[in-house]
Amino acid sequence: MLSKKDVTDLVYERKRQAGLSWASIAEGIGMSEVFTTSACLGMNALPRDKADLLVTNLGLPQEAAVTLAEYPTKVWDRSVPTDPCIYRFYEIVGVYGDTLKELVQEKCGNGIMSAIDFHMEVEKVPNPKGDRIEVRMSGKYLAYNAW
Repeated sequence: MLSKKDVTDLVYERKRQAGLSWASIAEGIGMSEVFTTSACLGMNALPRDKADLLVTNLGLPQEAAVTLAEYPTKVWDRSVPTDPCIYRFYEIVGVYGDTLKELVQEKCGNGIMSAIDFHMEVEKVPNPKGDRIEVRMSGKYLAYNAW
């Protein structure tokens, strides 16, 4: 049985060999770029029909479709990463996390933004001062229950 890491390694290899982008891989299966990338990295599960299509499109072993459709464990290293791009996202949450929480709760009440009923897009935005990265996240508001 192929592990999530095994499949991720195979996807990376085929992506590089074919000169594909995550956007083109996602387009090939009719799903979003962010969700497709996340599933290929082992952090989400593709619907089985989409997993089969991805495996066909990339020429992966059929066994990889089973793994791509399996529920993920979503466990990650909890130490602060040293990769500069990932570190900056940790830094953003460190600096603005309490602010985001305050604003969500002020606008909606005592609750959270769901990462299950969720959508995210990443775009490059040209700017005369230097290109910018725009990350748009939209998650369903979930109020905490009192009982």
